[in-house]
Formats: sequence, C-alpha cells, structure tokens
Amino acid sequence: MRSFFLKGSIIAIFLLAICLVSEAQQCRPSGRIRGRKPPPGQCNTEDDSDCCKAGKMYPTYTCSPPFSGNTQAYLTLNSFEAGGDGGGPSECDGQYHDDNTPVVALSTGWYNGGSRCLKNIRINGNGQSVVAMVVDECDSTEGCDADHDYQPPCPNNIVDASKAVWKALGVSEDNWGGLDITWSDA
Repeated sequence: MRSFFLKGSIIAIFLLAICLVSEAQQCRPSGRIRGRKPPPGQCNTEDDSDCCKAGKMYPTYTCSPPFSGNTQAYLTLNSFEAGGDGGGPSECDGQYHDDNTPVVALSTGWYNGGSRCLKNIRINGNGQSVVAMVVDECDSTEGCDADHDYQPPCPNNIVDASKAVWKALGVSEDNWGGLDITWSDA
C-alpha cells in the first residue's frame, strides 16, 4: 500500500513538473497600454504601418514564443532609413540602414536585450531563404508615443524586415507587408 502511494506521488510530481514547464514555454501578454491619437502628421504610415487609435488597448509582451532551430514568425515590412517608418536609428549600432540591405528588427523577447545585435539570421519563406542582419528591436513592451512613431507595440512573434529581405524571398511587391515565415540563427 505504501509503495502504491509513493508511486502515485512520484507520478503527480512528474505531471506537475510537465505542466509548469509547459506554462513557462508559453508567452502571454505582460500588460496593456492605452492608445493615444498621434498629433497631426506624427505617425508615419509608410509601408502600411498602423497608427495607434485613441482609447484602444494594445497588449504588451516581454517575451516571444520559444526559439528553436526553425522558429515560426510573422514577417513585416519596415524601413530602416532616416525618415522611414522605423522611427529613429537602429538600437544595435545607432545607425540608419539602406532599404536595399537585408536587415531586420526582432520582437523584444527574441531581441533578448541586444544579444542578437549585428548577428545574422536565416529567414525561410515563400519557398526561398535569405540571410539578414539583426540591427534593431521591434519593441513589444511600449508604443503609441513619439519614441515609437505613434505605432502600437509589436506583437511578440515579429521579424520586421527591410525591402531587401522581401525582394530576396521573391515576394511580389504588391504582397509585401505580412508573411508567415520560419527563422533561425545563421
């Protein structure tokens, strides 16, 4: 009888551990911010970027989905040039980057405090592959302010890419803006 309870306790502890690990691997919103209407002319809508809407609640994230050798993500379009919809200079090097250079920004969790700065990642999509350098963070924790060009916080699964990445993936220009992809460290 004592052996039965001991085995039952071990099984219960094992199942609890699996549940805790599973819970830890999920990325849930860490908060919300209320959108503010941008001052006239202050939200750059280049590349079909969204502007925050007054009163709308936007989720924020400090994490991204678990990283693997072939991580699923959503590719978006961003200009890294001065005056582009990316806002200020890139976080990694304080520079602007030509849209004809394959560069990306990663959601906050994958950006990981800059640990991937100036490192290459491989992006797979549309039956093609391209290597791009990480130069910026697509901020998932803040937004709807001047520092973020009055755009909402990034979702937690974004690879925000220059036009060069979209061209290399062979996506027709009229379909640029959103694409399911996978990516890995190169």
